[in-house]
Amino acid sequence: MRTVIAGGHGQIALRLERLLAGRGDEVAGIVRRPEQASDLLAAGAEPVVCDLETADVAEVARHLEGADAVVFAAGAGPGSGSARKDTVDRGAAVLCADAAEAAGVRRWLMVSAMSADASLQGTPEGMDPVFADYLRAKGAADDDLRARTNLDWTVLRPGRLTDGPGTGRVHLAPETGRGEVTRDDVAAVLLALLDEPRTAGLTLELIGGRMPIPEAIDEVAGVAGS
Repeated sequence: MRTVIAGGHGQIALRLERLLAGRGDEVAGIVRRPEQASDLLAAGAEPVVCDLETADVAEVARHLEGADAVVFAAGAGPGSGSARKDTVDRGAAVLCADAAEAAGVRRWLMVSAMSADASLQGTPEGMDPVFADYLRAKGAADDDLRARTNLDWTVLRPGRLTDGPGTGRVHLAPETGRGEVTRDDVAAVLLALLDEPRTAGLTLELIGGRMPIPEAIDEVAGVAGS
């Protein structure tokens, strides 16, 4: 199996690359800066240098040829302004989805955000305006993906991310309520989602919990198939 991860130098992406490479899969990570390549190689991934803010569909599609799945884990990141929330968190996601369709890659995982909502009005009290724009951008990207019929997509919306060691136990459901989840566990859930085609068409929230990851995946997949 070959998986291409957009945003391949992100903290969750590097963890997922290690998991995929560790079980013998082929994995490539799309990165913007050449100096990030060494970290991907250390994780067992093939680095692919491509700026998703300036590339066109044909260029990205070439990088996706021969892949079995795409994981979109790119983001403008902390410190970026509203403009880049739109060009990366929304625009690059739409670009990669277009490219996946052009390359004939059906399986697609979106790393989204809890409370992502394209229809969010203004800036809720107590919220940073740029973060509100981020939630709108992520929501718009999710909406675009869910409207597509040529992709077997799954949207994963983790809660507040932490760097503690993974527990292997989570709460995964269409709605979980707010909570924390380790980046290790997010990567492990993404790996399990890649292996479970019955989760296609689902938007799932993820926080730490009590259920082992394989059981959590099987539960949501079983509900979807019932």
